[in-house]
Amino acid sequence: MISDQIKKGPERAPHRSLLKAIGYTDNQIKKPLIGVVNSFNEIVPGHVHLQQISRAVKDGILAAGGTPVEFNTIAVCDGISMGHTGMKYSLASRELIADSVECMARAHCFDGLVFIPSCDKIVPGMLMAAARLNLPSIFVSGGPMLSLTSDEGKAMDLNSVFEAVGAYMAGNMEEDRLSYFEDNACPGCGSCSGMFTANSMNCLCEALGIALSGNGTIPAVYAHRLRQAKATGERILSLVKENITALDILNEKAFYNAFTVDMALGCSTNSMLHLAAIANEAGVPFDLKKVNEISAKTPNLCHLAPAGHHHMQDLYQAGGVYAVMSELNKKGLLELDANTIYGVAMGEAIKGAKVLDPNVIRPVQTPYSETGGIAVLFGSIAPNGAVVKRSAVAKEMLTHKGPARVFDSEEEAIAAIYAGKITAGDVVVIRYEGPSGGPGMREMLSPTSAIAGMGLDKQVALITDGRFSGATRGAAIGHISPEAARGGPIAYIKEGDLVSIDIPHYRIDLEISEEEMAKRRKDMQVKPPREVSGYIKRYAGMVSSADKGAVLQSE
Repeated sequence: MISDQIKKGPERAPHRSLLKAIGYTDNQIKKPLIGVVNSFNEIVPGHVHLQQISRAVKDGILAAGGTPVEFNTIAVCDGISMGHTGMKYSLASRELIADSVECMARAHCFDGLVFIPSCDKIVPGMLMAAARLNLPSIFVSGGPMLSLTSDEGKAMDLNSVFEAVGAYMAGNMEEDRLSYFEDNACPGCGSCSGMFTANSMNCLCEALGIALSGNGTIPAVYAHRLRQAKATGERILSLVKENITALDILNEKAFYNAFTVDMALGCSTNSMLHLAAIANEAGVPFDLKKVNEISAKTPNLCHLAPAGHHHMQDLYQAGGVYAVMSELNKKGLLELDANTIYGVAMGEAIKGAKVLDPNVIRPVQTPYSETGGIAVLFGSIAPNGAVVKRSAVAKEMLTHKGPARVFDSEEEAIAAIYAGKITAGDVVVIRYEGPSGGPGMREMLSPTSAIAGMGLDKQVALITDGRFSGATRGAAIGHISPEAARGGPIAYIKEGDLVSIDIPHYRIDLEISEEEMAKRRKDMQVKPPREVSGYIKRYAGMVSSADKGAVLQSE
């Protein structure tokens, strides 16, 4: 066992002495030591209940003959950090999570790891660590929040509150009505209830084969979630015994399945950043153009919020991720021989899964669209790519041409939107918000929600070198690469320039000549880096572009 390095032989008596100081017995020390990576804290609703999940995981480990050893890592709430300086730290926290898990696992010689994430950056950060460490590894999330129905009969989620703010600022909603959404949209623990980033990544853990079925969809408050956590704790001992490691699972076939399921579910655009970063750690080639190839042949089967009115509890009751995969298998769209933590191939794992509600998971014969939920756009504005959640874009906005309204920060754009300065037909451009220029590539849920709340989401597009929350809907195009701070074309857009968007043909272009662009590159100066300090300053100097996953580079 790997843990023999800290517990076997007379020369390890000091190490055993320290373990006994904690209270471990000789019998416990002899067993496989299983690290339980818990992201519990008391500020993130998706994580506030993870002590219960951890207890259930540890019960499973004990029942299967292992010794659980819990340690923690950080977790940032994207919703609470939204719209202010705190959002600079959200994406950047992903690298800290991966690094901290690596430090703890390498220093203490665990035989296997159970990862307990829940929300946005924590899932990919832990997946990056799992790939980097290549130990027997398995994931179990805290589960999604429930969605309640409003007094108007509409399902609510966090996005309902953001859009209510937009309606209030436009004078279309009274303060007491805004308070109603504030009090009722987020009813309890769990990751926010739509197909936002957290739930996207937890569902994709199933598609990758590194989590048990139901990981992404079983609601946080259901007893089934605790039973699954116990089963996960039991299963890690089998993975240790069989020496099935993370990279036995996280290979090219697994990522192909993940991208395919991503398209069918209509996941958050952030999944493109995170899958790229995880693939980088796993040594799997990644190319944004490949995403469009997969999207072109993968039907979009689900319209969960923000694309539609369904939420995670609906997907769970309809059969979950494995039911979606079984439907995709009818068109031969999956790599069925991909490995899973069950110890069998994916084709065997999904056998027996079926769709229980065709209104939530549409048949492959009658999908929402013949193409996937995400599209990668290229063109003169984004030579290296940009990402849009196509399934959440109104049909009338799939193609759009309009004048650029240019802002060099999210705050400037929000102020203009709230002041009523954005009108139908405009293309809002928010730049210098990329991984390096932001720094931290902030999510733009506040401006997109304000646009939607004001009723302009079917008339106004928004493009940025920043990124969007999974809760964003409308013609919101992010991850524009290269970013403005690195001299990308978006830095040279001027107020009033015509911007052309053609999502069906994967294009985003600035309608000026090459000669004019060359002149602007000569005459216009890229803005100097923002004044930042501490970790985020180091991050800004080392982070890659969005098309590479915004990973830290050593050179």
